[in-house]
Amino acid sequence: MKIFKLAAIDIGSNAIRLLIHNIIEAKDKKTEFRKSSLVRVPIRLGEDSFTVGEISDRNIERMIDAMKAFKLLMNVNGVDSYMACATSAIREANNGYEVVEKIRNEAGINIEVIDGKKEAAIIASTDLKELINNDQAYLYIDVGGGSTEFTVFSEGKLIASKSFKIGTVRLLNDMVGVKVWNQLEEWIKLYTKDLVKVSIIGSGGNINKLHKMSGRKIGEPLSYIWLNAQYHFLESMSYEDRVSELGLNQDRADVIIPATRVFLSAAKWSGAKKIHVPKIGLSDGMIKTLYQKNKESI
Repeated sequence: MKIFKLAAIDIGSNAIRLLIHNIIEAKDKKTEFRKSSLVRVPIRLGEDSFTVGEISDRNIERMIDAMKAFKLLMNVNGVDSYMACATSAIREANNGYEVVEKIRNEAGINIEVIDGKKEAAIIASTDLKELINNDQAYLYIDVGGGSTEFTVFSEGKLIASKSFKIGTVRLLNDMVGVKVWNQLEEWIKLYTKDLVKVSIIGSGGNINKLHKMSGRKIGEPLSYIWLNAQYHFLESMSYEDRVSELGLNQDRADVIIPATRVFLSAAKWSGAKKIHVPKIGLSDGMIKTLYQKNKESI
């Protein structure tokens, strides 16, 4: 038996995460990926990048502190290899690449800035295909702070994939126009119009939280009817009540509403009645990508 540790650092528009996995390889057995630790830091980079066009000095310092802490956590956990990716907030900031270089110099963390296409490809390297039945059609949706990735599967095959600049932080700041919503609607209808019984597979912190709030068992999907009712319930509450009465984190209590809107809109346009929530996302895909890249050298 061989056991080693891999880590993924996901620098998103709403939060930054460190995910550590134990990888267990045993003879004549399937490689096991076991989550060891997850640390989430609520640094909302998208609020800088999407509104003023660059990451603020304060958030640069917070990022450097977070990366130094992540490096220490990886060291004490005995991580063998890591992968760090930054998405739309860093990609679109005028000083994004300067920030990446500053973090490399001061915290010793190498960050790759990825586009929406690569983000979707990394997510697709998760256990997503194992969840897909060949006799059904699926619309996979990963809602982020700056963008949302959409992928259509039919008969077990990837039909189409596209990233749209419809993210929760953008929506909160009224930065998504009618034109972008219309483009998304057209795209979803185009690739799902001939498909029968489309179901949604959702990922991201917001849909995971919604599934937990529903009280459903792991593996049991959310219904469109429940999600729609929950959307109106959340919208009727003040931000303060969502934090105090529902126990939502401060940086979750606002973005959960626009995230739910994205899922409801996609369900309406695709005709989906069920939303499966397997709790996978970019950081999980990064672990799988890193494993494939390094398995011979570790």
